[in-house]
Amino acid sequence: MSTAVRDSAHALGHDGPFAADPGFAPRGVQQRMAAAVERAIDEREPLVVEAGTGTGKTFAYLVPALLSGKRVIVSTGTKNLQDQLYHRDLPRVCEALGVHVKTALLKGRANYLCRHRLEQVEHEGRLASRAEVQDLVRVKAWAQRTASGDIAELGAVPEQAGIWPRVTSNTDNCLGNQCPDFDRCFVVKARREAQDADLLVVNHHLLFADLAIKREGFGEILPGAQAFVLDEAHQVPELAGQFFGESISSRQMLEIEHDALREAAEVQGAKAAVAAVGQRLDSILKALRLALGDGKARGPWPRRLDEPPVRDGMAALRAALETLAKTLAPLEETSVGLAGCKARAELALGKLARLAEPPETGFVHWYELSERGFNLSITPLDVAEVLAAFREGTGASWIFTSATLSLAGQFDHYLDRVGLGDARTLALPSPFDFERNALLYLPRDLPDPAFAPDYTERVVAAVRPVLECSRGRAFVLFTAHKALRRAAELLSDLPYPLLVQGTAPRAQLLERFRELGNAVLLGAASFWEGVDVKGEALSLVVIDRLPFAAPDDPVLEARLNAIREQGGNPFGEFQIPAAAIALKQGVGRLIRDVEDRGVLMLCDPRLLTKSYGRTLRECLPPMPVTRELADVQRFFA
Repeated sequence: MSTAVRDSAHALGHDGPFAADPGFAPRGVQQRMAAAVERAIDEREPLVVEAGTGTGKTFAYLVPALLSGKRVIVSTGTKNLQDQLYHRDLPRVCEALGVHVKTALLKGRANYLCRHRLEQVEHEGRLASRAEVQDLVRVKAWAQRTASGDIAELGAVPEQAGIWPRVTSNTDNCLGNQCPDFDRCFVVKARREAQDADLLVVNHHLLFADLAIKREGFGEILPGAQAFVLDEAHQVPELAGQFFGESISSRQMLEIEHDALREAAEVQGAKAAVAAVGQRLDSILKALRLALGDGKARGPWPRRLDEPPVRDGMAALRAALETLAKTLAPLEETSVGLAGCKARAELALGKLARLAEPPETGFVHWYELSERGFNLSITPLDVAEVLAAFREGTGASWIFTSATLSLAGQFDHYLDRVGLGDARTLALPSPFDFERNALLYLPRDLPDPAFAPDYTERVVAAVRPVLECSRGRAFVLFTAHKALRRAAELLSDLPYPLLVQGTAPRAQLLERFRELGNAVLLGAASFWEGVDVKGEALSLVVIDRLPFAAPDDPVLEARLNAIREQGGNPFGEFQIPAAAIALKQGVGRLIRDVEDRGVLMLCDPRLLTKSYGRTLRECLPPMPVTRELADVQRFFA
């Protein structure tokens, strides 16, 4: 540690080690956050920090973490942010501070190349398309030179490419120390490095998978730490619910069948028996998907289970899985892979059995349909108690931070959901000058979206003249994919390039948006957060309606009923705070740098006509408000 650095706030001040960096500017809010994080780590206490856009929260927690001399785990909301933090921010902070600590990056198993499965794919030679064949050639060449096996290294093969599930492993199909390539395993190497690290960077999915494993009494993936820092912490309640529940999908069951068939091909006389059972399972899954209806949908599972075709399909599915497990039983000693497939079939049977029973108190059983498959889940309605128990058991300090955690400066909603009633809280405003550089436009004459079948058409009509003023350069954000698709049809004649979510991977759309400089991007949920476009390319953000959660969400429905049964007000206690956090995420796309300027157009009239509208408006950054298009024209002129 540099002897010139007195503490974290000083390190980030005008005479600290970062001051010589031309890209760094001291910020009072950043120093306040760093001091609070430093205290939380020193005193091993929980801290919740809402840090407005531009606070510089990454440095504000990395600096005290590195100066603490303690083992720290930093968890991020996405793998992209994880990579950025580890490869860009962390080296920069270490260099400035002059600290020399062991750092490591760890992702989930499916993010690393599996040498054994790569060899299997090469041996089989059965690929779905010419594109997959070309991708396999690229993967094979990269496998010879990669040191980490992290698939994010190979940019030439998209993350969504069909080859990746074939050449990576997951918890179900990994052979563990029975694998012939165990000694060269990239996952094992990454975990060893993680165990030795003073500062480890993970993501929330891996962190909660680890907590869930510990809760079941199994060994941990992550090493113990004296401090945990959770960035993008607004995602924690929903993600924790996923990992402390359980789910089973049609895809997972098909993978059991496919993996069993692949492994059986290596055992003399086994392939025919496994193939017959596999074909039966495949046809039952297709019939059950058909019985569940067309298109995409979600809802409470017990209601669907009352339907005879669905009930019969589930009974047939369980019988087929039982047959598969029995078929594999005499073969499990001949192959580690077949033994694993048998265990997976039995695990799936256990989940299906629990889904056939009425939900336990505090849990909801629900389903979600995709175009070709389905997912069945058991989700806890409240994870606060589980999270609190785990947090207290670690004896570590826990720091939760995000740009969006409070409702008008109050953290009660968030603290209740994550079991942090005793935590210190800190709300830091954005240092950006919204009063001078931004304008909030609330257009006149738009109807209440709840009572207007043509609402999207009306929004698009109101947006067109604003897009003329901004000369494109806009994000138009929707709360529903149906509205997004309709808007894409209506705006197909724009004189500006039109980019639509779903037509290409998100990263490609963002890269194209930045390159074009005058594009209009239509996005839904995934573009409301974690998207950073600085400069003039993004000068207008339009939000079609207030982001209240979809009424068809079965987990939300059960959660609201639980609040109602306890005598509470579900709308005020849950829906408004949740909408405020989502709204602030969307608004946060507009001003990303000190020089950025732009207009925020909120189309939903309920911001002005409903009593809760004032509460939501108070959550927005302080900026001038207008209802006149002429003011928007003057702003851009």
